[in-house]
Amino acid sequence: MKLDDGSSNDPENTPGVDTIMNSPIVRERGNRRLLVEGLRADFQRLYDREPVIFRAPGRVNLIGDHTDYNDGLVMPVAIEFATYVAAAAREDRRVRVRSDNFNDSAEFCLDEVEVPQSSQWSNYVRGVAGVLLSENTSLRGVDLLIDSDVPIGAGLSSSAALEVASALALLGAANASMEMIKVVQLCQRAEHEYVGTRCGIMDQFVSCFGKANRALMLDCRSLAYELVRVPDEVRIVICNTRVERGLASGSYNDRRRDCETGVRVMQAHGLPSIRALRDVSMAELEGCQDWLPETVYRRCRHVITENARVAAAADALKTSDLRSFGALMYQSHASLRNDYEVSCKELDVMVEVARAVPGVYGARMTGGGFGGCTVNFVRTEAVKLFLATMEREYTRITARTPELYVCTPGDGAGRLLEESAT
Repeated sequence: MKLDDGSSNDPENTPGVDTIMNSPIVRERGNRRLLVEGLRADFQRLYDREPVIFRAPGRVNLIGDHTDYNDGLVMPVAIEFATYVAAAAREDRRVRVRSDNFNDSAEFCLDEVEVPQSSQWSNYVRGVAGVLLSENTSLRGVDLLIDSDVPIGAGLSSSAALEVASALALLGAANASMEMIKVVQLCQRAEHEYVGTRCGIMDQFVSCFGKANRALMLDCRSLAYELVRVPDEVRIVICNTRVERGLASGSYNDRRRDCETGVRVMQAHGLPSIRALRDVSMAELEGCQDWLPETVYRRCRHVITENARVAAAADALKTSDLRSFGALMYQSHASLRNDYEVSCKELDVMVEVARAVPGVYGARMTGGGFGGCTVNFVRTEAVKLFLATMEREYTRITARTPELYVCTPGDGAGRLLEESAT
């Protein structure tokens, strides 16, 4: 992409570099102590009791999108933006929950947790309670207050963060224990049954099992995972197009159905033993091409090649081969744009702007698509130049103002001890 005339790749001559980190378009993790102290004080004013606070992070996927629900490979990181749920048990069976983010409240009884008929934020909490109860978990009534600095609608898994934090709060209030892998699986089920998004397991998994300064390579079939160090010389910069996504509106579920169609067709034409696209090689896909609708073929091709890219990316990260890692990110974006068709103009612009900035190893759309964010691997000393260039060029080309998040991988979910709230 040709940058605007007069732009410079010299950080000293780039307008806005000295002030870009203080711009309202740039967000680093806020002061967690202030957020937690505010949440605790608000809870005490609202419910007149002292809460216990639980935290679950959002995530960004470095590579491996739309592979998780195909039993494939993914490589997300938990980010330091997180959802916090303050909780205190009640003596009855009522759940009272308020969200500071939505400035809204809801209430339901644990004896009557039904699948809701309308779409609202509280369905995530209701859904988690419902699936926990379906496993004969002994819950009790609870007062909840929620606050979060995970951007909503940006593809950073604010929904999984809310589900996981709510599950831990409900369990904690009831003094009930549960293995974290079971929490992951039940939170995924809650999103399927109570929200209507047939998501894979990646988001909930990394929200629970993420680790600071590590990427998590996950096998979504076996749930085996490996933590791979992210080199210190790079930062993860997330660029929000400010184009909101609506995964439950149908497009996400349509892509999943295309993949399932591909599996059924290939099972009927020479590959009866396959269970998911994870089991199919490119040679096998090409052998079945004549029986597959053209769109379904391209959906399958993305998933199969993306799995290979994730494996190669893990190898590159282990050897700190950041140029190879970045090249795989660009290849992933092209596949998501052309074969899976989940990109959009704004995401494509962001990737091309990033490609032109010195010190950027790679960029790609991340998450479900249809808007949301790109993820960028940026050399630390190039971050300010990258931010200034992205803000200027994206705004010039799209007439939209981006929001930019500078991140490092963070830890997974848990109860927040007072001494750790710094």
